[in-house]
Amino acid sequence: ISHTWFLSIIQNEFRNGKIDVDSTMKLLEKLQIPFDFAHVKHVFKKTIDKRKVQLINIEDFRAIYRTIVHRPEFHELFRAYSPNSKVLADTELVEFLRKEQYETEACETTALEIIFKYEPIEEVRKKRQMSFEGFIRYMSSEDCSIFKNEHRTVYQNMNYPLCDYFISSSHNTYLIADQLIGPSHLWGYTSALLKGCRCLEIDCWDGSNNEPIVYHGHTLTSKIPFNSVIQVIDKYAFVASDYPVVLSLENHCSPKQQEVMADYLESILGNRLLTSTIGGDTVVTQLPSPEALKFKILIKNKKVGTTEESMLRREFDNHGETGEVSDFENMSDEDETDDTAPLYTKMKSPKRKSERKLSPPPRKKAKVKKIKIAIALSDLVVYTKSEKFVSFEHSLANQKCYENNSIGEVRAQKFVRHSAEEFVSHTSRFITRIYPKGTRATSSNYNPQEFWNVGCQMVALNFQTPGVQMELQNGKFLDNGGCGYILKPEFLRNHDTTFTPHNVGRYSKPMSLSIRLISGHQLPPSNLSKTNKADPLVQIEIYGVPEDQAKKKSSVIKSNALSPRWDETFSFTVQVPELALIRFCVEDEISLVSNEFLGQYTLPLLSLSKG
Repeated sequence: ISHTWFLSIIQNEFRNGKIDVDSTMKLLEKLQIPFDFAHVKHVFKKTIDKRKVQLINIEDFRAIYRTIVHRPEFHELFRAYSPNSKVLADTELVEFLRKEQYETEACETTALEIIFKYEPIEEVRKKRQMSFEGFIRYMSSEDCSIFKNEHRTVYQNMNYPLCDYFISSSHNTYLIADQLIGPSHLWGYTSALLKGCRCLEIDCWDGSNNEPIVYHGHTLTSKIPFNSVIQVIDKYAFVASDYPVVLSLENHCSPKQQEVMADYLESILGNRLLTSTIGGDTVVTQLPSPEALKFKILIKNKKVGTTEESMLRREFDNHGETGEVSDFENMSDEDETDDTAPLYTKMKSPKRKSERKLSPPPRKKAKVKKIKIAIALSDLVVYTKSEKFVSFEHSLANQKCYENNSIGEVRAQKFVRHSAEEFVSHTSRFITRIYPKGTRATSSNYNPQEFWNVGCQMVALNFQTPGVQMELQNGKFLDNGGCGYILKPEFLRNHDTTFTPHNVGRYSKPMSLSIRLISGHQLPPSNLSKTNKADPLVQIEIYGVPEDQAKKKSSVIKSNALSPRWDETFSFTVQVPELALIRFCVEDEISLVSNEFLGQYTLPLLSLSKG
């Protein structure tokens, strides 16, 4: 039957006898088969081998189709459940789903849905059966993806306070290259929003003609008008997700231009801009939930006084009014130095060089400088008031639930090492944003995992810089429908928690994980290969709390990127699966000491599908 079906689809193309490589590609598309151009081209070349003409006949095409599509590992599975090796009856498909795919609920209805969705041969479909052709299409589909289907949509409870979620956050969103001379570009905002990012950073400076501009201050990065940035945000804010967007303003503007900013925010964003508390409460005792803030844009900036005071001011025109907030001299959020670190100096004596530790000088009282803030802009800050971080103790005693801290990665790493328990207690109450140190001139990134481990909500990364760090970010936020908000595990939300990543103790829920690496298919060829070859190996990595960090490596399959076969099993034990990510990285072994990256896929451990 499948032979007749196959011919009926393709013979029209061969009415003139032969076809070229482009028609071969088109025909594979018509047969609804995912293929890689480089591999098909190579298999085509091998088929015509020594011939003068670059054309193939119908039998050649069938051979190419089989090479690309009829994978032996699929055939072995199919034969195990099909008594005649030709078709699977609906009952046999049910058995396959239960035993191999762990779909314990699978019944004949499930099987029929799959048959009607994937079986291309009408006669087989009518008999409620599945041919090998249908089986291949099912096995290569999204339905057999390693990522849990039910995690592709929002499935978590979105009614907890904002501080109970990990929030997808970007740093220097306006940059699309490095942060010294690279271009600032509106595309930075568009692409971050389309990836589901929910917290964007805007560096605002005074521009000419009273028009505020956005760029990386004191550098040669190009400048973009503030109002264009807000227009782009208005256009793309809710394409990938309905949940709130936070605009984190790194504000260097004069009060006059801050008023211009406030006017743009109100006129462009309209009723999407959150300008007052939900339900008009004058007293804020708890942050609202992502659900309550759907389709809203929040402004994160320094603020004069309390949210309560600005709620009482709402009726009046406050243009021309400014207020003052205290800030420490030279300590903008972005370049905080750690002034508690001991100083080391090189003492040169004629006999020998030695390094001595100096006891830190008595701490100068940080000069407090007053920053002027336009009331018009200040009053747009409702639930996300930027507050200088002093200490965990100070926050616990004084900080309000709508006040957030930004902590630089270096200082935050010290807290992870030396005060993890207080750090976790802090993030269970207050939104905490981590940002890369200013010396990362090439916009490189830090590992976000160690800050997720202590419950930091906004772990801001340079979205424009590819690498493992952004792969972890993208993998983590695939979860919950890619909406940019992920509910933190209970032990990071509970105010009385004693969890720390270094000592998980009673919070451990060990999970044993067994992964069978079967095969690869149409992997990207090596950069060194003139044909479609590579020497692929797979690294399987777990990222999570320190004791869960692990890395295992497969063997190398020599010169085969089309269909490498491993059949190796790897086992892991994971103590805190709620925080773990798993990364599959495929590399090409170039030499004994170096590998070339071919591709990767990262996802949350708990989003792994069995089977």
